[in-house]
Amino acid sequence: MSGIFVNRSLALEKIKCFGFDMDYTLASAFWGSPKAGWGSVYKSPDYEELAFTLLLEHLVAIGYPPEILAYKYDPTFPTRGLVFDALYGNLLKVDSHGNLLVCAHGFRFLKGAEILHYYPNKFIQRDDMKRFHILNTLFNLTEAHLYACLVDFFTNCSRYVNCDTGYKHGNLFMSFRSMFQDVREAMDHVHLSVGAMGRGLIVGCLKEKTLENLEKYVVKDPRVPLLLSRMKEVGKIFLATNSDYTYTDAIMSYLFDFSNEDKADVPQRPWRSYFDLIVVDTRKPLFFAEGTVLRQVDTDTGKLRIGTYTGPLQHCAVYSGGSSDMVCDLLGVKGKDILYMGDHIFGDILKSKKRQGWRTFLVVPELARELQVWTEKSELFEELRSLDLFLAELYQHLDSGSSERPDISSIKRRIQLTPLPQLPPWGANGPLGALTILLHPQKVTHEMDMCYGKMGSLFRCGSRQTLFANQLMRYADLYAASFINFLYYPFSYLFRAPPVLVRSSQPLLVTHCASVSFPA
Repeated sequence: MSGIFVNRSLALEKIKCFGFDMDYTLASAFWGSPKAGWGSVYKSPDYEELAFTLLLEHLVAIGYPPEILAYKYDPTFPTRGLVFDALYGNLLKVDSHGNLLVCAHGFRFLKGAEILHYYPNKFIQRDDMKRFHILNTLFNLTEAHLYACLVDFFTNCSRYVNCDTGYKHGNLFMSFRSMFQDVREAMDHVHLSVGAMGRGLIVGCLKEKTLENLEKYVVKDPRVPLLLSRMKEVGKIFLATNSDYTYTDAIMSYLFDFSNEDKADVPQRPWRSYFDLIVVDTRKPLFFAEGTVLRQVDTDTGKLRIGTYTGPLQHCAVYSGGSSDMVCDLLGVKGKDILYMGDHIFGDILKSKKRQGWRTFLVVPELARELQVWTEKSELFEELRSLDLFLAELYQHLDSGSSERPDISSIKRRIQLTPLPQLPPWGANGPLGALTILLHPQKVTHEMDMCYGKMGSLFRCGSRQTLFANQLMRYADLYAASFINFLYYPFSYLFRAPPVLVRSSQPLLVTHCASVSFPA
């Protein structure tokens, strides 16, 4: 799918500056293997498997049972936008209001009375940030799976006594909250990469392992330098990444080096020449608020030059820290002139939109899989939609004074001929009368959601939008599986959102895909 979805209209010719995050964004043109279903700068699921293994090894090193090393990363289990309940150890899928859609304890999905035991109102207070933690980033996929593995292990290990809020072992008690803290510390240890005092020392096992085998874990796409070259002809380009310069330079040099490949049409240029401004160590989302001291990086040594940089923008220079205000000042642009592209709905999209008014483009590589399911099941979707319309016609001439019930026996027969696992996810709330009599709506939703993965669709559960989908619609002006989709639109293009009074229910997302002719 090469289309770009539109939440709010955007005239591309009014954009004077294109901004990029690096991880999971700049090279997200890779679509991944059919098994993975989506792609990114990092090869999935190889990259997540590496991160997951390193997380397990770190937990064992700090005292967790070595038996947990037997767990393997399962890319079909986690999805973005899950919430971890640090009180009860559950992974939750919720809507934007905090209503529960899915609840899992380890790898066991809870139902009915089990859910009511933990959540009597099937509702959570999302603003309780100490208890409920949203796992919104692509890096959080391994974290979500790790919580499930740990809960599964301790729940089924005979050495431990199960309690509502954790596990007992002799005189020791391990709460789910302490488990959460251990996992977060492991994430920091494995993921963070810091140029220690500017000497280019990399702290963080994952990035070290990635640099040791770039071909295995990182994807290159010759369309990236092509698109950036075209973008630079019509505007300015900047890179803003939380990674340090040593790691950024290694990744970007690899992504833009096609000297040993049969790519005669790809220009051989230093990667920094594609950007008007490069900022590392940004510490987003702090970058979009008060920021930090802006310092210049010595690109020969990787060291930071002392003092705050106060001079004009220098060609191919690299800076560390700073803020989004400094980016606007150095590039001579205003917030609305910038289209910023990232994969992190909070760190990249929400903060840049709310605090700076930047136009936003969210990279959602999972869209490839979501659209694949929609295409494969489109006939069934249309069948259920026709049933819904037929049922609406039966009730059309009835009102609150009517005591009669319409004859829906024909709809029942048609539904009975539709295999349960193939019913579309919003079918339970489509022909409501017939489905309620014939089937359990929760089972219909669950069976269809399995087409997306064990946690279901990133965007919906049945007819209800997930928290992630709501945030995407609220803060991302545009979104697509990859920023490379801009290749197929002229820079004079107007991305127009459909004029609607309120958003109506749609199968995937209630937004509009900008139409343009794509290559086969």
